[in-house]
Amino acid sequence: MIDEDGGQLGVMQPFEAMKLARERGLDLVEISPTADPPVCKITDYGKYLYQLNKKAHEQRKSSRASQLKEVKFRPATAEHDYQVRKNQIIRFLGEGHKVRAMIFHRGREMAHQEVGRAKMNRLLMEIGDHGQIETMPRMEGNVLVALLAPKKGVPVAKPAGQTASSAQQSQ
Repeated sequence: MIDEDGGQLGVMQPFEAMKLARERGLDLVEISPTADPPVCKITDYGKYLYQLNKKAHEQRKSSRASQLKEVKFRPATAEHDYQVRKNQIIRFLGEGHKVRAMIFHRGREMAHQEVGRAKMNRLLMEIGDHGQIETMPRMEGNVLVALLAPKKGVPVAKPAGQTASSAQQSQ
């Protein structure tokens, strides 16, 4: 038996524990039913549920799985658009996500796949500092696909947008 301050009250009968909890205006909560004897605590049950929920939320928050992001190109993608998408890939890798880079070929572009392959090779060379190639570029139908992953040992950066929005909300 444990009291509301965390002190040990010793082993007692259930009716004695219930009587003690009622005298203090609190609830008797079974903490560990599998222990021998079972462990109970005198506490406010609503507060106990709140703390359990908060602990579970923290565990889910810390074990957030990385997502797979997709960035799509065309062989004729203009230079500025290429740079924007390259920066997106770098940002996604910095946040700890995997990225699938895809170059779509349509119509006669299939006859000149080397243009798309050259663009993919350029992309892979330019983001080499930020990520590693998980699967080398390969054709899947009319799409050239490469899978990129964040480099191991590099700390995952917090997204800049989240810190700015949380600062605005607190004001």
